[in-house]
Amino acid sequence: MQYMLHHKNGNPRNSEGAFVELSGGRIYFAYSCYYGNDSFDDGTADICYIISEDGGKSWSEPQVAVKNKKCNVMSVSLLRLFDGRIAMVYLEKSDIPGFSHKECRPQIIFSSDECLTWSQPVDMAGIPAVYLVGNNDRLIQLESGRLLMPFSQHIYLPDGKLGDGIGVFYFSDDCGATWNRSADTVYPPCGVVRGLMEPGVIELKNGAVFCWFRTAMGCQYKSMSYDGGSHWSAAVPAPEFRSPNSPMSVKRDKESNIIYAIWNCHSPLFALQHADSRWGYRSPLVIAMSKDECQTWEGHTAIENDSDHGYAYTAIFFRKEQLFLAYCCGGRPDCIRMLQDCKINVLNTSELSGNLLKEDEISANDPGRRS
Repeated sequence: MQYMLHHKNGNPRNSEGAFVELSGGRIYFAYSCYYGNDSFDDGTADICYIISEDGGKSWSEPQVAVKNKKCNVMSVSLLRLFDGRIAMVYLEKSDIPGFSHKECRPQIIFSSDECLTWSQPVDMAGIPAVYLVGNNDRLIQLESGRLLMPFSQHIYLPDGKLGDGIGVFYFSDDCGATWNRSADTVYPPCGVVRGLMEPGVIELKNGAVFCWFRTAMGCQYKSMSYDGGSHWSAAVPAPEFRSPNSPMSVKRDKESNIIYAIWNCHSPLFALQHADSRWGYRSPLVIAMSKDECQTWEGHTAIENDSDHGYAYTAIFFRKEQLFLAYCCGGRPDCIRMLQDCKINVLNTSELSGNLLKEDEISANDPGRRS
């Protein structure tokens, strides 16, 4: 089952979203909804939502969940918390008074009535003039109850451009009322151009937290925490996730305990010669599974492989045997940017059990793989 959120006149972009299940089995999907004429990241946007009451077969008309009051609000995460509330994290961009720059601040709000109403926003950063990039569908709650959200911090350079990304982490031990920054900052290793970008995190069964970063180095990079996100190891290449300069998404299916990763896999096993540079070489979109807590990956399968489109910023949500995905999918002939259109794609996890190509088989067939 598929559903498209196409851009249109006055709505130039629909992008970066997240899912949550409401009472009665309804599926709520919130996303960045741009309006006006500007589809770039600093354009004007609200957080809108649609609801499916039939398992993804049909969706309601869009409604506004969070109204923009400054430059824009975008890049939403949704999470059902242990106490039953639903949390939403989003980025709010605004002008910095007296400067030509913008700040980008993460906000968190809560709903106790199944997303009908939301609390007043809590500023997660707590410091002025900050630029924190947090991807959609990134907020997690550890088994300890701690809320953890990763960001890439960028600092303005003298020429007015944003500098390379560094990995920072914010956590809350009081159900989201207050937030603290982790003791460690993860800096990009020497030679990593553009830095560590758009991180994500997942808790493993042994209590460790695995973090991955988008980079421009031909693969994702990774880091580990063994104390709930307070301290982090140095970032190192993750050659099992060979990719262009594009984000990855990772999430556990709690029914099966299998962890799934979705990214633009650039192993020669997939036909990359047709990937289009206009979309950042963000094709194909590949899913793989790990049955050993991110040690090895198998079942590499292309979800999308159209060279006329680019695919990225995937939201992942499991509901029994259903796998809900939402990702940007813009391309020819209608789009000038891949971020303009968003596709909701509902799969069955049993469909992903074939084509088992294990990590060592990929390595053996991939002479250009980074070590």
